[in-house]
Amino acid sequence: MGVWVDFAPSDTAAELTERMRTFLHESVLPAEPVYEAWRAERRGTPQEWDTPPILEELKADARSRGLWNLFLPAVSKLSNLDYAHVAEVSGWSPVIAPEVINCQAPDTGNMETLHLFGNPEQQEQWLTPLLEGEIRSAFAMTEPDVASSDATNVQTSITRDGDDYVINGRKWWISGTADPRCAIFIVMGKTDPNAPTHRQQSMVLVPRDTPGVEILRNLPVFGYQDQHGHSEIQFTDVRVPVSNLLGEEGGGFAIAQARLGPGRIHHCMRLIGMAERSIEAMVKRANSRVAFGKPLSEQGVVREQIANSRIELEQARLLVLKTAWLIDNHGAKGARTEIAAIKVVVPRIACAIIDRAIQIHGAGGMSDDFPLAYFYAWARALRMADGPDEVHLRTVAREELKRWG
Repeated sequence: MGVWVDFAPSDTAAELTERMRTFLHESVLPAEPVYEAWRAERRGTPQEWDTPPILEELKADARSRGLWNLFLPAVSKLSNLDYAHVAEVSGWSPVIAPEVINCQAPDTGNMETLHLFGNPEQQEQWLTPLLEGEIRSAFAMTEPDVASSDATNVQTSITRDGDDYVINGRKWWISGTADPRCAIFIVMGKTDPNAPTHRQQSMVLVPRDTPGVEILRNLPVFGYQDQHGHSEIQFTDVRVPVSNLLGEEGGGFAIAQARLGPGRIHHCMRLIGMAERSIEAMVKRANSRVAFGKPLSEQGVVREQIANSRIELEQARLLVLKTAWLIDNHGAKGARTEIAAIKVVVPRIACAIIDRAIQIHGAGGMSDDFPLAYFYAWARALRMADGPDEVHLRTVAREELKRWG
């Protein structure tokens, strides 16, 4: 007998989703050109990564509407399924909306990690200001010299020296670190290279201003430098107290897996919204442009692109909602296959939909006059972030082989 699954949001979530949609249209979308103009004036200057004032105004607006920290069930009391509906709406403005409701990566994953594994002192020092939106944070795992899709490969050393840990190594693509508000790094490295493979790694908290932490460069994503940056960082004899250990020594790999699961599904929730906005843009453009004597929307090839986009997006949304439901009811381990599957499917579908929207916009779609070029760059990057497609396909295959083998 099958299991009946209801993907409808609770009454509370439905009301919050509608409130989020109102906030999006009343405040967030009108703020996009203000945000971009402020950044354009500073691009290429030392102030490029400063915070546009409009963000603080929007954060105050969001808090007054009760739209704050909705990603964390312990705080919001929302299920993952409920949050999926709100997060989708935030994906319509992926640069601004998640941040101004304090539901932005990588801070969400870091807050969840501190909530689950931080001790009371660590939570007071770092989790509380993150929940208040007073600081930002980074998760330093990926390295340039190893295939970091396998987290056991990390080579950064974390060596015990009396009451301190000494950290040496190089990380890159560490999101958020160009932003001067980024105050704390969660750094993953090896504390015991001789331990069993999955017990060699640990995580330590490293304040940004610790001597020996050097940001070497900020990496663009397909030519875009976002306001928070993705940096390459050198750690040279960085010394932090042993009390900065997160969880237990040797527990770094397990913490990484616990952190990345929710992060993957949150990215997918927002991508659904980004793709939905792209379909809206596609349809409006098709209705407004005439070629060969009739609107683009009456051209068969364009109608096929619109229809395929709707069909694919609904499939992707249903898989995301199923995954959220499984996590709520069976935990992340019970949704292992689905978490991996959506991380492959949703960015691929989002890329395809955004690409069609660009095509229907013609040359304008490649410009910054529309958000589509940036949407495409970000959706394509998410086929790498939190593990490349190939790693997640490996997971799905492994689970399938176990099931039927």
